[in-house]
Amino acid sequence: MKQEIHPEYKEIKVTCSCGSIFATRSTFGKDLLLDVCSMCHPFYTGKQKIIDTAGRVDKFQQKYGRKKASTEEAQPKTPE
Repeated sequence: MKQEIHPEYKEIKVTCSCGSIFATRSTFGKDLLLDVCSMCHPFYTGKQKIIDTAGRVDKFQQKYGRKKASTEEAQPKTPE
């Protein structure tokens, strides 16, 4: 390998918006600020966060969501 062409690989501090702070190594050189980390990401936590701005989720549910079954369809039919 050639000498003096590789960036410096040093320890940095990573801070998430949820308040989690951890140390890692990187060639970036500066401390990182993250929006989402493994402590708050829905995939890892199992909790889903829906940020509804201006009722977009409700509007989508009304337009494309499942329609509620009528009472006739919900009751089982008895043979006559």
